[in-house]
Amino acid sequence: MNGFTAVLSLLGVVALAVAGVYGAGWALRISSEPLAAAPFGSGLEPVEHAVSRFHVRWYTITMLFLAFDMEMVFMYPWTLIISAMGPSAVIEMFVFLAILLTGVVYAWREGALRWT
Repeated sequence: MNGFTAVLSLLGVVALAVAGVYGAGWALRISSEPLAAAPFGSGLEPVEHAVSRFHVRWYTITMLFLAFDMEMVFMYPWTLIISAMGPSAVIEMFVFLAILLTGVVYAWREGALRWT
């Protein structure tokens, strides 16, 4: 069996497997009709649609949250290697924190954290 035939056979097996999974999902589903609107937040009745638009200020808050989330992702491994790296690791982390703080100060100055 040459390489082209092997690749073609593998492609056929993958296509049959995907078709089988789709067929099993179609055969085992309960209903083909979509569900009516149901609560999506804390079990309360929704006051707006689940995919409605959000005010633009939420995106800034989200970016700030992600920035500080990434800070924690970098700080946990940093705490494990700080003793091995020495003072350079401390300086690097404070530079990183200063960059994040600069972003927060900029967002605060631009009014991104003002809710009125």
